[in-house]
Amino acid sequence: MNQETEVTAVPEKEERMWGMLCHLTAFSGFIIPFGSILAPLIIWLIKKEEMPFVDDQGKESLNFQLTMLIAFIISFVLMFVFIGFLLIGVLCIYEIVVVIMASMKSNDGVRYRYPWAIRFIQ
Repeated sequence: MNQETEVTAVPEKEERMWGMLCHLTAFSGFIIPFGSILAPLIIWLIKKEEMPFVDDQGKESLNFQLTMLIAFIISFVLMFVFIGFLLIGVLCIYEIVVVIMASMKSNDGVRYRYPWAIRFIQ
């Protein structure tokens, strides 16, 4: 008997778009306080039941944004010893780069995993 390997199909165009938006809406955090968490959370809550790809990418985006929130809080505390100023700059650049990478991968239908993200939501 042959074991069947699970082949994951490329998600539909609409599903890929919503997955990409889960990542891109995190940039709203640069304008709106906690927007980087609220915007992906809203998309994930609305679309997670009907689109498995959005469920996966929404959780991934939220986990990363929560990890970044913790990193920014730690950097803010470290500003009192001046290393925090450097860390905040590095974190901002890192977040911009990996969110753009995640958005591009999601648009291609790839289930992107952020490096160094704590998995709060399974």
